[in-house]
Amino acid sequence: MLAGQQVVILRDNVDVTSGMEAQHSNIMACKAIASAVRTTLGPRGMDKMLVSPSGDVVITNDGATILHELSVEHPAAKMVISVAEAQDDEVGDGTTTASILIGALMEEAEILLKKGIHPTIIAKGYTLGMEKAMEILNANVIEAAADDREMLLKVAGTAVTGKSIESMKEKITGIIVDAVLAVAQKAEDGTYTVDEDDVRIKTVVGDSMDDAELITGFLIDKTRCDQGMPKKVENAKIALLSMPLEVKKTETKAKIKITSSEQVEAFSEKEKESLKTMAEAIKASGANVVLCQKGIADAVQYFLSHDGILAIQDVPEKDMKAFARALDGTIVNAVADLEESVLGNADLIEEMKDIAATKFTGCKNGSTVSILIKGSNQIFVDELERAVYDSARVVMDALEDGKFVVGGAAIDTELYLSIRDYASTMGGRIQLAIEAFANIFETIPATLAENSGHDPIDILVDLKSAHANGSKYAGLNVYTGKVSDMYEAGVIEPMRVKRQAVQSASETACLLIRVDDMMVSKSAAQMAR
Repeated sequence: MLAGQQVVILRDNVDVTSGMEAQHSNIMACKAIASAVRTTLGPRGMDKMLVSPSGDVVITNDGATILHELSVEHPAAKMVISVAEAQDDEVGDGTTTASILIGALMEEAEILLKKGIHPTIIAKGYTLGMEKAMEILNANVIEAAADDREMLLKVAGTAVTGKSIESMKEKITGIIVDAVLAVAQKAEDGTYTVDEDDVRIKTVVGDSMDDAELITGFLIDKTRCDQGMPKKVENAKIALLSMPLEVKKTETKAKIKITSSEQVEAFSEKEKESLKTMAEAIKASGANVVLCQKGIADAVQYFLSHDGILAIQDVPEKDMKAFARALDGTIVNAVADLEESVLGNADLIEEMKDIAATKFTGCKNGSTVSILIKGSNQIFVDELERAVYDSARVVMDALEDGKFVVGGAAIDTELYLSIRDYASTMGGRIQLAIEAFANIFETIPATLAENSGHDPIDILVDLKSAHANGSKYAGLNVYTGKVSDMYEAGVIEPMRVKRQAVQSASETACLLIRVDDMMVSKSAAQMAR
């Protein structure tokens, strides 16, 4: 109010939430998201069923998929989901861990705020705790040869444990590790780099998942567009076309007035001649295989079939780009641009017998492999694909870094005890914030215990005791409920996954804790509600 008159600064469609109310709202949102995925953590975690408005069903325990499918409105909840998606994009796993840690950090912040500790002190303590956590991870890292196959098998096995594909763990982990090693590029300094696009995952519905196999080359889930075309082509020269092999429609509206049967016949002949010219240009270039991003007219299919050329139409753009790299070819926009220099090369292209797919082997760049997964239904196959993708990504991380940590909550317990010790060396209220940061690492073993049907308090006591006595690899065996050596059990994770989860969770929590005002603008439709 100014001189008895109200001063309006914000529009009517802006909702303002301030002070403790804003902080409490953000805390509740983060805790809700963490709670949504918490029960999926670990080898004995549960699955979630997600049903879209269109009726599509997804059953999964993959944190990234669950959060991606959720429709949320709260801005803090959206931030947690964006962190999980970034975690998945960067390292391929650890999304559930990152979400749980954010929820735990916000829950600890709520306790500190009620004690009257200022948000900036909490954020500072969390930052110091995160920096100390990075030091502890580096101090507890296990270094091995990047291409140590046994270590990579343990990493892959840890990633698939608790997934639907676990029943064939031994076979699938071998396939995944061999696939990654096959496409890895070794630099002069001995380090490896892996392009995730070089490991392709293809799925088939109807067969047993025990029939999974590794194919050197790539698969496309499409077949020749005409039955008269060859099923198999050796020494393939592949034309990659982004244009349709059809008569183009005019860009502007046009009418053709035909008044006689002779004109109809002439029009038809001209169209046929145009399509025949396309087929002849392909043959003249030396190509014996065509991959077309668009459609191929029936007439062109006939001419190509007559010339013994295998053609596949409606190839997705993403696949076209991958094929261009693997085949060392160039995608062209017109058949007139086709020449020998732009053609891709492969030793063999053939249709597979049991499934509707075409296999390319002996690619010129030779750095593409495909993992073929089979399952009884589409929902099950989709979950298998997610499990294999996550496992392949963590193997790539491990191969590139050569740094590992022990799982089964062993590293989390070590982080908890070491950061608590570090907090005791600090003075003032910031010590409470660092202790609160340490407390979040109790959440992981407690959650693993709860999800496995064991008493979390007993497990935490046993873990702390084992680590205090020098057993830094002591973790929870979720099947027996006992504390055992996780290194000997082969529960190994890439350090990159844990580091990314801790760092992204900490930074997000620090950002949200300092928020004391939320100004949410609403649309006219939202106001009408």
